[in-house]
Amino acid sequence: MNRRRFIQQTSAGLLAANGVSAQSAAPLINSIEKFTLKRGRDGSGPSWFHPRPCLVPGKDGPVVFMTMQEIRGSDFFLPVHWMESRDLGKTWSEPQPVPSLGRNSATDDRGDESVCDVVPQFHPQSGSILALGHNVFYKDKSFDRKQPPRCPVYAVYKDGQWSERKRLIWDDPRGATIYTNNCGQREVLEDGSIALVMSFGTKTTSRSAAGVRCSFDGETLSILKVGREIKHAAGRGLLEPSLVRYRGKFYATLRAEDNRGYVAASDDGLDFAEKQPWCWDDGTPLEMSTTQQHWLPHSEALHLVYTRKDLSNEKVIRWRSPLFIAQVDLKTLRLIRDTERVVIPMSGDGVNAADEVPLMGNFQTLNVSANESWVTDGEMLPKHGFKGDLVQGKVRWSRPNGLV
Repeated sequence: MNRRRFIQQTSAGLLAANGVSAQSAAPLINSIEKFTLKRGRDGSGPSWFHPRPCLVPGKDGPVVFMTMQEIRGSDFFLPVHWMESRDLGKTWSEPQPVPSLGRNSATDDRGDESVCDVVPQFHPQSGSILALGHNVFYKDKSFDRKQPPRCPVYAVYKDGQWSERKRLIWDDPRGATIYTNNCGQREVLEDGSIALVMSFGTKTTSRSAAGVRCSFDGETLSILKVGREIKHAAGRGLLEPSLVRYRGKFYATLRAEDNRGYVAASDDGLDFAEKQPWCWDDGTPLEMSTTQQHWLPHSEALHLVYTRKDLSNEKVIRWRSPLFIAQVDLKTLRLIRDTERVVIPMSGDGVNAADEVPLMGNFQTLNVSANESWVTDGEMLPKHGFKGDLVQGKVRWSRPNGLV
């Protein structure tokens, strides 16, 4: 594994370039270091995308289980693969395909059905891993822009075996065109049920979002309840929702298409209060361009990982580099600006040579130990065959994280 040292505490120049002073580092973060897990930007290997890990307890220590898939074009992915690490990321097994999450040949005019945007999560009550994504349709070697109705699909991994592909059923006309939790973080509750937020819409409506409670017995995922609808009329609406439960409350972060991202809170994970745009603690909205955000909880504070517009990346597509992290003020649901750090830095010049900057933004967060958390991302260079590296930002905490 090729490693490139990146300690942000001593990188005052890079921090200043991103509007952050070296003296304003978040007190909980001791250091951030960048690693390259798999090379693809130089053409020496596949360009892995959607790298999403989860932690699985084991007799000899925790195992990190990761799903990802190779990217070959805009929204065009090869079958889902998985790999694992039994030494907290020092070494990894070779990626293997998930048999049930590949591409099915077309039987009608809808095109080939495949799977993307998969997020695995360990379910302790059943001892299984639920890998939840959604279906996607391809014609030849490209994304079919006239997609048939789409829905969540999943497979279960247990005792070294993958289940068949299944669909999460929701017979509600509000999701006639699409309903999905794609790329979303979710929570396993004490009774084994699963809390998530779903995005849904029709051909004539922008997508709304709502909290959802599901049952899961280690084999079948079923919807039990759907909460209050959160509406948003701009563009396609609310996309790629992520949920976290922190200090007894649920928080959702939502991708949108009006240069904003949104946050909402709930006591039960079903009925959310009115959403509000992500802002700095002085009330200034962040400029975000249709890119997901994800949560990174610590026992002493809740953090958000995100992309945003900045002087250093103003020519980068959707400002999808670098990745930032900041602490959330739970009283106001705003980001504390003095705590912002760069968690995975930009590679290249985002103003004068933006086409050469690898894009990020399809990432995942994970607490792997009391002292360390990860952000994993798959780069892509659209002007260079969508090549990119599989990269990782390691956050090391100055105080132990009791959430692991």
